[in-house]
This record gives sequence, C-alpha cells and structure tokens, in this order.
Amino acid sequence: MNVPVHELKARLSHYLKLAARGERVTVTSRGRPIAHLIPAIPETADKEPSAAEINRRLAAIPGVIMPTGPKPRGSKDPLRIRKGENPLSEIVLEDRR
Repeated sequence: MNVPVHELKARLSHYLKLAARGERVTVTSRGRPIAHLIPAIPETADKEPSAAEINRRLAAIPGVIMPTGPKPRGSKDPLRIRKGENPLSEIVLEDRR
C-alpha cells in the first residue's frame, strides 16, 4: 500500500496498526517511494534466529540478491607458488607499505 507523507502524518496511528498486522506500507513523496513501514521483529535476546529466518530477513531488504545454486568452487587451474616466491598475501602487504 502506498501512502503520501502528508496522509501518513495525518493518520499515523492507522498506518502503524496496518504495519503491525503485517501489511507493508510504502511512504511516498511526490509519488516516489522514500520509506517502508514493516512490522517490527520481536526481540528474543536468548534465542538466535534460524537460518531460514535470516534468509527471509535478507530477502526482504530491497536491493539484496539472494544466491542461487551451490557455493562457488575455486579455480580449476590454481596458481602454484614455487619455492622462493612470495605468496600473494605478502605481495599485497609489501605493496601497501
């Protein structure tokens, strides 16, 4: 549901109740979305959220792209460090000095 700022200010309690019931309220200014009212997540200090809950929360954030498929694997042809050569991590550290 889209609601302009001036209407949100006039009926704030109404829109907060809608958000508390689970409805997503998009606040607009001159027709452009500027904010979202969403239900607060109940605080559970002694309980960690499950992996499914974390994924659900991440997916709800605009602009977050959730991964699909398996975890990426390393290179098929990894570079081999020969005896006497510095590893990449040391080369980077030297370059930063």
